[in-house]
Amino acid sequence: MSRSGRRPGWPQTRDDILLAARRSFGARGYDATSLRSIAKQADVDPALLVHYFGTKEALFLAALEVTMSPMSMFDGLATVSISEAATLIVRRYLLMLDQERTRDVMLGLVRSAVSSERAATMLREFLGQAMLSSLSPLIDHPDRQLRASLVAAQLIGIAMLRHVVKADAVASASNEELVSRVAPVIEAYLR
Repeated sequence: MSRSGRRPGWPQTRDDILLAARRSFGARGYDATSLRSIAKQADVDPALLVHYFGTKEALFLAALEVTMSPMSMFDGLATVSISEAATLIVRRYLLMLDQERTRDVMLGLVRSAVSSERAATMLREFLGQAMLSSLSPLIDHPDRQLRASLVAAQLIGIAMLRHVVKADAVASASNEELVSRVAPVIEAYLR
């Protein structure tokens, strides 16, 4: 029998938990978010989070995996010019951040990495698996890892200024304005 005021683990429950997790991690970061607060927001018993995901870290990674497909940011880049690749990277990244569910997870990861070594490790792993491994083949230089990391730094900086710090010039700029200003910088890293 379920507890009063809480619904049982229906099929939709897992999705509701992931939605609540994305919002919580995005708003408060990894360390400041508890399983109990996610359960409350999802209106489920905290035991269901453990049942579905095991740990907070596993829930965070599940929210990240379900929400973000970083590999899609890099599809087809090897078949276009470096200039076109730079433009596509920035445009696809900004479109990804325009989606609330993706933005919440990305911002949660970035916010958390500032204060949590475990979250910083998760961000490094995410960047290493997705962004760096996808960009490295495009860069024909011995310092390709550094250049790919600088692309990542540029993109994460945009997310921070636009959605966390809310720096007016970056927050109010259109995606196309940002693409026109940032793509040449990304292109310089790729060349």
